[in-house]
Amino acid sequence: MVIVILIAVVILISAIRIVPEYERGVIFRLGRLVGAKGPGLFFIIPVVDKMQKVSLRTIVLDIPPQDVITKDNVPVSVNAVCYFRVMDPSKAIVEIQNYVMATSQISQTTLRSIVGESELDEVLSEREKINRRLQEIIDKSTDPWGIKVSMVEIKDVQIPEQMQRSIAQQAEAERDRRAKIINAEGEFQASEKLAAAAEVLSRNPVGIQLRYLRTLTEIATENNSTTLFPIPIDIFQKLSSKLSKD
Repeated sequence: MVIVILIAVVILISAIRIVPEYERGVIFRLGRLVGAKGPGLFFIIPVVDKMQKVSLRTIVLDIPPQDVITKDNVPVSVNAVCYFRVMDPSKAIVEIQNYVMATSQISQTTLRSIVGESELDEVLSEREKINRRLQEIIDKSTDPWGIKVSMVEIKDVQIPEQMQRSIAQQAEAERDRRAKIINAEGEFQASEKLAAAAEVLSRNPVGIQLRYLRTLTEIATENNSTTLFPIPIDIFQKLSSKLSKD
């Protein structure tokens, strides 16, 4: 009687399963899929049923550095990180042997493909666009496995040292070009203002005299031992013509 009770207790204990909130238990009965159960406490048929636990928490997958040649023939090394979670535990067990490894492999191949189709400037300046393309392609590929890829982010892009110097020179040349354009625009605007001021003063001789006096005042405010007063050339012309008549 004691032996029978012990056997019954052992069978009962082996039939009890407890699954946390973040996991599901995929049940197979005599090799046939029954479905996913949990969370909480439930019973299975000992010996007949087999259970595999699947985590529903988001998995952070580190994509190792991938050596890629970009569209403009620049060798780069790119690594990334992928965030995904299991949405259908049954598919994650039945449809693929190891869904974590499979997601890692498809992420690596997709990363090499997308970066290889892009130019270096796009990889460096348009990461958000590339991240969205990576997420869409990987999510579409893993959807039959019951997996949802929520985010893919490129972490680092390493380029050869020689190419880094070339990029630095290019950036410096671009800054010089912008500085020259800004200076030229400033000169052009200043010349327009001066031309407009000269036109206004030419129509008003009194204004010319006022400007002349203001210039003298500005010169006098400086600590100069000698102040030069410019005399219009017209005065000399009038004097010379008068003297020639005399």
